[in-house]
Amino acid sequence: MSLRTVILSCGAYLPERAVTNFDLEKIMDTSDEWIVQRTGIRQRHIAAEGETTADMSIAAAGRALKASGLSGSDIDGVIVATSTPDTTFPSVAVKVQAALGIKNGPSFDVQAVCAGFVYALSVADSLIRTGAAKRILLVGADKMSSILNWEDRTTSVLFGDGAGAVVLEGIEGAGTIEDRGIISTHLHANGNLKDILCVNGGVSSTGTAGHIMMEGKEVFRHAVAELANVVTEVLEHNKITPDQLDWIVPHQANIRILESTAKKLGMSMDKVIVTVDRHGNTSAASIPLALAEAVESGRVKRGDLMLIEALGGGLVWGAALARF
Repeated sequence: MSLRTVILSCGAYLPERAVTNFDLEKIMDTSDEWIVQRTGIRQRHIAAEGETTADMSIAAAGRALKASGLSGSDIDGVIVATSTPDTTFPSVAVKVQAALGIKNGPSFDVQAVCAGFVYALSVADSLIRTGAAKRILLVGADKMSSILNWEDRTTSVLFGDGAGAVVLEGIEGAGTIEDRGIISTHLHANGNLKDILCVNGGVSSTGTAGHIMMEGKEVFRHAVAELANVVTEVLEHNKITPDQLDWIVPHQANIRILESTAKKLGMSMDKVIVTVDRHGNTSAASIPLALAEAVESGRVKRGDLMLIEALGGGLVWGAALARF
């Protein structure tokens, strides 16, 4: 027998305000056609004034907890993947913990930008597999609108706000790929590429949050290459072929990157969960948001084999194989 980290439930939250490409046409030199052709994005959700990453995290986490049938007292720890915390400290995670009445175990944030959910999933999986926790509430949340330069059309059209959450639990299995749960995680980074996608501010440098800076063509080139590499790594590590996958649940950054990954695997886009057209790039929130929508719609079902993958600033990237 082997302990496996199972996804019990999902929860999602998107701010009420949806901003379309046509809305952006009114405030900057861009067009719906230009944005859709290059990114696949048609709209994104933007947090209300005063609405924080913690607010969105609590909403998504509360829905995931309700869907699991558990209460706060059943949870042993909280991990929030985010790059846009409300405050330098305390963490977003402790605010979630307090709001949902979770009293046991650790609560902390993980910062790996768009790959944050995959990184945090690996950490949570390790805690559960080693017996440090039985159940963990894992959230991916970002308020990307708070670090956008709305005069920079190359970045401001790409991002949105939101939060997604999952409840994880350790369950005994046979230790095979047929078990439900997280089968393997694979994490990578290359700090030499830190300047091609970054924020030009910070606590110990400028004392300000700063704005996103991106060399779009370079990021795209590395994203296509490294995601292809990590996908191959997952397949080879688990001795499986692409046809055994039921779904790809990718970070939602750019439709062309999603299409490239599917092509690499020889899979139809019908097997790729796509929300980038309606959510934009919500950074650490994008994978749990996409997963929650796919589960709620009935597309992803219990027993389905999923490949989860993401790349973000750092550069950092990673993937996970999981059976839902």
